[in-house]
Amino acid sequence: MNQTIIDLAYIVASVLFIFGIKRLGKTETARSGNLLSSLGMLIAVIAVFCEEGTMASWHTGAADDSGWIQNGYLWCGLAIAVGAIIGAVWSKVVKMTGMPELVALFNGFGGLSSLLVATAEFFKEGSNHTLSADNAVSEVSLYLAILIGAITFTGSVLAWGKLSGKISGRPVLFKGQQFVNALILLAVVAGFVCYLAAPWILPGTCAWTGLPSQTVIILAAIFVSLLMGVTVVLPIGGGDMPVVISLLNSLSGLAAALAGFVINNNVLVVAGCLVGASGVILTVIMCKAMNRSIGNLLFSGFGAAETSGSKKAGDYVEPKAVSVEDAYLVLEAARSVVFIPGYGMAVAQAQHVVKELAAKLEANGAEVNFAIHPVAGRMPGHMNVLLAEADVPYEQLKTMDEMNPFMPMQDVAIVIGANDVVNPAAANDKSSPIYGMPIIKAEEARTVFVLKRGKGKGFSGIENELFTKENTRMIYGDAKATISALSNEFGKE
Repeated sequence: MNQTIIDLAYIVASVLFIFGIKRLGKTETARSGNLLSSLGMLIAVIAVFCEEGTMASWHTGAADDSGWIQNGYLWCGLAIAVGAIIGAVWSKVVKMTGMPELVALFNGFGGLSSLLVATAEFFKEGSNHTLSADNAVSEVSLYLAILIGAITFTGSVLAWGKLSGKISGRPVLFKGQQFVNALILLAVVAGFVCYLAAPWILPGTCAWTGLPSQTVIILAAIFVSLLMGVTVVLPIGGGDMPVVISLLNSLSGLAAALAGFVINNNVLVVAGCLVGASGVILTVIMCKAMNRSIGNLLFSGFGAAETSGSKKAGDYVEPKAVSVEDAYLVLEAARSVVFIPGYGMAVAQAQHVVKELAAKLEANGAEVNFAIHPVAGRMPGHMNVLLAEADVPYEQLKTMDEMNPFMPMQDVAIVIGANDVVNPAAANDKSSPIYGMPIIKAEEARTVFVLKRGKGKGFSGIENELFTKENTRMIYGDAKATISALSNEFGKE
């Protein structure tokens, strides 16, 4: 195919990526944005297959001496088919509660893909990795793609384990951890220098392995980078997972962009830069919403220790519980109600019954809104996705900053499985790990109903002062069942 047409296809794909990501910023346009980005990727893949260099480098389908068919198009086609089947099945069977860990795995697979592309390019037959003016960009990009791709892969797998409950969501800290991380980082930097200078300072083969010195350095870099991904994410608590996912998403995009430089593919560079930049922006926004820096996120071990707090053991106050029937009487008289969803709503799959209760409250004359904290749930935008699935009107979804000034005017605030994002300790208790974090000021509503399965702490392991406030009443039990029962009470009229 004419190279001009292929270049034009790459431009079209890049434009579709840009518009697709732009439309992902709003709930009502997110689905079309996803389709535009998918279309752009399809065009990019087809263009790659039509590249003259790609066609020339792949054999025509003859078998080698061992009987293996050499046609690269056949193997790529089979890989695409297998991946499409897995993706289609996975998208059908995954529950909304499993979406955060699925996104974490997507990030990990993206990092692994970049790692494999860069590694394959290093071992490509006839390749020369002696640093020169002609290959400086590709050689630097190759090492960094391996480094970032490996960190993203193991970090994302660990995040998946924490989110899915396969391993504890609590931070794992040990004495001298920062020193160990510093040594690993130093090893990575040293490996980078040695890789670039190996043809001059380490010529020939390694005496221990019999492999070329540069090959040994690359294999060592892969191992150390995979280890670094574990050591970076291990001390981060479950309460910070939404920000971690966003950061890993950014790293997967950066790794993809670097892989694009390695194989000299412009559209991969563009797509990777878009994902990397948008991930960084989202990470900064979420860190701001938690009043924390990225450095504090990565190295503080948030939630590792219990908050000492200003209260002593003898000051414990039992939260006051209320029945569904009594809660209904308050809601029936309410003229303004705000729902504050958290991960508990996702676990209970309660978004549809919440929408039903909201509709009945509106029919009863109440103004209904939803207050969404930027880090509510286990991934960026988790609550928005759930509520959009239930067809909650977009204009009812309010950000924390939009809703807080009106919270004192709300007759009822209904907290559904949220914990840290409504915890007054963030403003009142300097000893709390979340002190300084902006929260939804649910306690300022006239009455607060908190829906929880039991009396346990939230995912981050921090006690919530809201639960013992005078205007707060707990409704224990499954959120979906509780909301359904409240909705049914309106139907008895």
